[in-house]
Amino acid sequence: MDDVILRINDLSKKYGAKTALDHVSFSVEKGKIYGFIGENGAGKTTAIRAITGLSEAPYGSVELFGQSGRKGLEEGRKKLGCLVERPILALNKTAYQNLTMQQILYGNCDGDKALRLLERVGLSDVKDKKVKDFSLGMKQRLGIALTLINDPELLILDEPVNGLDPVGMYEVRELLRSLCENEKITIVISSHILAELYQLVTDYIIISHGRIIETLSKDELNGRCASYIVFETDRNDEAMNVLKQNGVEKAEQEGSSIKVYGGLQTRTIAEWMRSSNILVTLLMRNEISLEKYYMDLLGRT
Repeated sequence: MDDVILRINDLSKKYGAKTALDHVSFSVEKGKIYGFIGENGAGKTTAIRAITGLSEAPYGSVELFGQSGRKGLEEGRKKLGCLVERPILALNKTAYQNLTMQQILYGNCDGDKALRLLERVGLSDVKDKKVKDFSLGMKQRLGIALTLINDPELLILDEPVNGLDPVGMYEVRELLRSLCENEKITIVISSHILAELYQLVTDYIIISHGRIIETLSKDELNGRCASYIVFETDRNDEAMNVLKQNGVEKAEQEGSSIKVYGGLQTRTIAEWMRSSNILVTLLMRNEISLEKYYMDLLGRT
């Protein structure tokens, strides 16, 4: 069974001389939380607007829930909830009134559902409070409640934690985690805040200058950001053989250095090399932070 519910194929768009999307392709599988990552102006919002139907890309295609073309996407988007940048809210209305007004647009007048959604996002105790008196985090949670009115299977959120304080970020993060785990809603979150997304997402789609530069799972990212030992010797080819003889599976030569990944201690490597009469001229442990990996990746574009 195909678990892919969103496919982007060769999407391209320009604004004048500026290329916003450059042959963008990626897919989204059911039941995951994706971080759609890129610097400001990388093309995240342009891609999201094409997916949600807020604008069109002249080249390439979008497929939602196995459907494409104008009529197919109209049907697919009925299963989609989206929040692009900040929610559009009636500030002089209450949280409950904002939800019931949105329900009318969907032909749904079930007041109990509005109450259930407010409870779901942790706003039931302020249902009669005017939105103009809400904190930014509360407004974001209300915005997410608005996206849930049509019982979506896929949520696409553009910068949902942008501008939030740590408490607001935590509240939104835990809400989204719960929606995925308990409601089985697939989520795509656009952001440039890698450290915040790391606590939530299962997969990453990284875009820069309108091009997808990498897609990977959280486990793959962890593997690339793990600590490693780097050392140099007077006979690197023999040193590589010593590592292999001692069961080291992940080691690579890079210029005059050897990198060893895994849980080995520097002392262990030093002892192995000494036993083989190999002179070690450099030996140290390095850490790759998520931010450094991301910046290094952008630097290669």
